[in-house]
Amino acid sequence: MKELLTKISSYNLFNYLFPGALFVVLLEKLTHFSLRQDDLVLGVFFYYFLGLVISRMGSVFVEPALKKLRVVKFADYADYLPASKEDGLIATLSEQNNMFRTLCSVMMCLGGAKIWEFYSLQYPWVIENMEAIVICGLGILFVLAYRKQTAYISARVTRHTNKKN
Repeated sequence: MKELLTKISSYNLFNYLFPGALFVVLLEKLTHFSLRQDDLVLGVFFYYFLGLVISRMGSVFVEPALKKLRVVKFADYADYLPASKEDGLIATLSEQNNMFRTLCSVMMCLGGAKIWEFYSLQYPWVIENMEAIVICGLGILFVLAYRKQTAYISARVTRHTNKKN
């Protein structure tokens, strides 16, 4: 287990494991829900997965919403790549930026859990269909995350291809 934890990058630690564990702790304090895992190994993987889900929600939903509201403005991706090669601090700042976005997403997910808690008491069909709702929601989230990641890869390939020509 110790070897596994030493292989986790700081990005994975601060953008997946930490937010997942934080979400579980706060969820238990703020709602009647509990996702705490007693098994340490299972807990690390589960909290990592929760953090991954929360991070993707931040990437797919929070980031575009904040862009639309003009709370944040991004540099052009084509400018980011060469700038990050020249200034190594940009990559570190980007990692921290992603952590803040993920923490925004943690708070939004906690708000969603409070809403879920309220409506599950009002409408029992929510609890009765929870598994289907979660599976469909995660499926949609990961399709959207896959589409976004594919667009980033395509942009990098196109930029690389255009450099050679």
